[in-house]
Amino acid sequence: MRKKFIINLIFLVSLNLLIKPFWIFGIDITVQNTVGASEYGFYFALFNFSLLLNIFLDLGITNFNNRNIARHNQLLSKHFSNIVGLKFLLGVFYLLLILIGAFFIDYNSRQIKFLLVLAGNQFLLSLILYIRSNISGLLLFKTDSILSVLDRLLMIIIVGYLLLNYSETFKIDWLIYSQSASYIVTAIIAFFIVKAKSIGLQLNFNFKFFLVILRKSYPYALLVLLMTSYTRIDSVMIERLLEDGATQAGIYAHGFRILDAASQYALLFSILLLPMFAKMLVNKENVARLLKISFLLLVIPAIIIAVNLFFYKTDIIYVLYEDHIAESSKVFGILILGFVPIATSYIFGTLLTANGNLKELNIMAGTGVILNLILNLILIPNFKAYGAAIASLATQTLCAGLQVYIAHKVFGIKPRFKILAMIFAFILWIILSAYISNEYIINRPIAFSVTMIIGILSAFAFKLIDLKTLYKIIKYEKT
Repeated sequence: MRKKFIINLIFLVSLNLLIKPFWIFGIDITVQNTVGASEYGFYFALFNFSLLLNIFLDLGITNFNNRNIARHNQLLSKHFSNIVGLKFLLGVFYLLLILIGAFFIDYNSRQIKFLLVLAGNQFLLSLILYIRSNISGLLLFKTDSILSVLDRLLMIIIVGYLLLNYSETFKIDWLIYSQSASYIVTAIIAFFIVKAKSIGLQLNFNFKFFLVILRKSYPYALLVLLMTSYTRIDSVMIERLLEDGATQAGIYAHGFRILDAASQYALLFSILLLPMFAKMLVNKENVARLLKISFLLLVIPAIIIAVNLFFYKTDIIYVLYEDHIAESSKVFGILILGFVPIATSYIFGTLLTANGNLKELNIMAGTGVILNLILNLILIPNFKAYGAAIASLATQTLCAGLQVYIAHKVFGIKPRFKILAMIFAFILWIILSAYISNEYIINRPIAFSVTMIIGILSAFAFKLIDLKTLYKIIKYEKT
């Protein structure tokens, strides 16, 4: 199982490294610079508002299905035929909630128009994720990996063409419609892949089955709703609470977009780990070794990235964006530190989800929402986008710590003080080396490169990432 995890992780990360950075840094950031901070902030706030209610498109079905199909492959045809019908009903319910929410927070006609298109995109994306949950539940990780980047690849082609040929007249509308086209094509391809792996697929509306599935999946729904709230509500509150809300939301988007890009790679771990943890737990296998390997493989690079990007925040924002450099770099510097607790949450949260500890996770996420709302209400009016960044970092840190504590209680995982001491010493060394390089190497690209190389080599020197152990895991199914 560990061997399969490492091999599929390498394939998945390699594929995503080819596609997603080009989308983020080649296309999405170009769109931000082309339309300006205010117009992109307008889109970004609406996009995050559509995400806040996104869970009502799914109600935890995808996470439940991923875990369930990994345990019981024979249920694929029965569940798929019924759940697709349920997804369409939830789509109608979600659209009504979007319209009610837009009315209550007083969106204008232009905002509602864009919000409806974004809501349609969210439905398509939710449908794709559900179909992919069946594919990953069957442990077809390579197929799922290809589907995970297909929509982005199509967007690169469409938006890239528009930017190259119509940059002077490019509108934010075109980005939204390009997403729609890409999601439609990806959903159709994913559906036919699942159809090829099952027998007797058809669209059913079995309301008794719907109630059974919703009863089992609602704890997942509540968890996703709460976690989405404390990670996505910031820009919505910025746009609504401030007079220059659209511009400040755009400034926040400058920093958040890079954090979100880094977080997508942490998400890849959870996509692979959820069915694997579920399978190991049902077979009563010890998950401690896989937990340790995945933690070190994700969190140690996260520390290197977060610390180094913090020290070079102004240089990075200057290279990527054309306006609001000083404000954006301050926001980005705080936000990127949140990558470490986010990475930690993806590891421990996935383990707890696979084990079915939804009550504990929901209490954790509810605490995060309350803290985030209180901090945002206090900090945004006084510090604008920078205040929202501080609230985000505080919330992510608290939630990550709570998940580690819950995992410790549930699984009896005892912290190895030798490893903790090595990680602490490693962090201090990375901060010191980044500070020295930043202060004393004049050439900025060289200084940044040196800092990153020192971080990578130090991870091996501190034996936090061990090539010999990784080689043994890949070579042998059991060690």
